[in-house]
Amino acid sequence: MSSSGHGHTPAAWTGVIIAFIGFCVAGVFIVMANVAGFWAGMVLIAAGAVVGGLMRAAGMGQEPKRSAKVAPAKVQPQEG
Repeated sequence: MSSSGHGHTPAAWTGVIIAFIGFCVAGVFIVMANVAGFWAGMVLIAAGAVVGGLMRAAGMGQEPKRSAKVAPAKVQPQEG
């Protein structure tokens, strides 16, 4: 397993599960040549992204990593 904990949050799991269900629905209906069912699956895939994003915004996702502050370089006068 990764030590960074990438994706181990309720927001990530929920978004991926909803999108996976949408993928399965779209796949079944495309084989059955049902256009409306295919697009319903595509809507579920998009809903997974939206739900995951909303859950992350609500605090159930991974905190964004803060980059280390870089100290400003000191300006040295040029000789010569």
